[in-house]
Amino acid sequence: MNQSKLKQNWIWILFFLILIPVGLLAWKTQQQWMPAVNGMAENGKSKTESGEHGAEEDHHDHDHAGHEESTSLELTPQARKNIGLTEEKVIPVKLQAFTRTLTIPAIVVEVPGKTRVKVVAPMTGIITNVNVIEGEAVQPGRELFKIRLTHEDLVQAQADFLKTLGELDVEDKEIARIKEITDKGVIAGKVLLEREYAKEKLEAILKAQREALLLHGFSEGQVDQIRDNRRLIKEHQVYAPQLHGQSGEVQLPNMAIQRISAPAPDSQGPVNARHKSIFIVQSLNISKGDFVQAGDTLCVLADYSDLYLKGQAFEQEADELTRCLENGWSVEAIQEINNKNKELIKNLQIDYLDNQIETDARIFSVFVDLPNKVEHENVRSDGERFITWRFKPGQRMQLRIPVETWKKQIVVPVEAIATEGAESFVFQENGDHFDRRPVHVLYKDQLWAVIQNDGAIFPGDKIALTGAHQMQMALKNKAGGAVDPHAGHNH
Repeated sequence: MNQSKLKQNWIWILFFLILIPVGLLAWKTQQQWMPAVNGMAENGKSKTESGEHGAEEDHHDHDHAGHEESTSLELTPQARKNIGLTEEKVIPVKLQAFTRTLTIPAIVVEVPGKTRVKVVAPMTGIITNVNVIEGEAVQPGRELFKIRLTHEDLVQAQADFLKTLGELDVEDKEIARIKEITDKGVIAGKVLLEREYAKEKLEAILKAQREALLLHGFSEGQVDQIRDNRRLIKEHQVYAPQLHGQSGEVQLPNMAIQRISAPAPDSQGPVNARHKSIFIVQSLNISKGDFVQAGDTLCVLADYSDLYLKGQAFEQEADELTRCLENGWSVEAIQEINNKNKELIKNLQIDYLDNQIETDARIFSVFVDLPNKVEHENVRSDGERFITWRFKPGQRMQLRIPVETWKKQIVVPVEAIATEGAESFVFQENGDHFDRRPVHVLYKDQLWAVIQNDGAIFPGDKIALTGAHQMQMALKNKAGGAVDPHAGHNH
């Protein structure tokens, strides 16, 4: 009996020896195992409460079948209009090809050596007429100025030309008289031959004097006028030059001196700048009564029918731009109309890439041909004509250079993507409301976003193509306790 009691005492001693360390260990580690125990208790309690309140949840005012309340948004017709969510902006998703582009800044510039044309005084004199004003639109062949000739060399050159003409007339008459006498045998034929030689000398002198007048600035028509009328020209007209074809060759009109009035504006619409050049008087350097010398600039004309888009690309982007140029791919330009709207200009072609890289910025220039057109035309009662070109030097744009094409992609406008931290969302139409769907954006630029086809959105699903940011803000306000538009109403 004593042995059994002793054995029982040892058992209790061992029990306490084990219990005390275990208790101390449990007390020190209670932060690790206590939450798990509480969670199990809460789960049991929630299962009990769910059975009691199941009927109440079925009749909750804000419950909608097929979606979660925290990611669903119902918009009123007014709200749809406010964010531009029309029927055309809620369309089914479809797979399509997408061209990845390289975006570089660009500015509209003049075409060197072609856009601006200087009109200079062909000879010395006094300006008697100024037929244009600064900013006016003029067509090739339009009379710009009239100059009264005062330089002694011009007067002397015309006088010598007239003198030679007179001597040649006298020689012709003398040859006719001698030829008649020679036929009768009165004088020898040697005399007639000498007179014919003298005539040939006068014709050579006359030809040289004619060329001298052309070099002085007279036109072919003016020289012919001196020959026919046998009078000196006292005034000289200056015309707007003509641009022939694509060479840009500048020539003065070969015509008699006459006033060329501006033609009536085309009633069929704006002028097609590709087929008809229109100059703008960019600057007017003289006034009526001014004395000018040969070579002085009278005005500067500008032809904006063709301009350049000068892009700035980094040195590392040269290979992609060269590949685009070699393949003949068309590029696009983005023009900002205002703070919200942007206009896309398509089917532009790269003319050439600059062969020099700036040493400091490590960039080079890309020149893209930019055809221009007239947007507005105003004709005054006195015939003065003013036009407004669509593109103007100094305008800033962005060039989109194609790099590669992806097949069968989900492509949406950037306005269809809402971003919250690292998450990106689209809003899928589901009956009378929109459900927010998380998506993975593979690529995004200023206009388009490419969504990975991973099952978050399927082809054929209708999504909102605009207003995603506003809808995301509405969901955040709703989650933050904003006024419930359904409060007090039963459905």
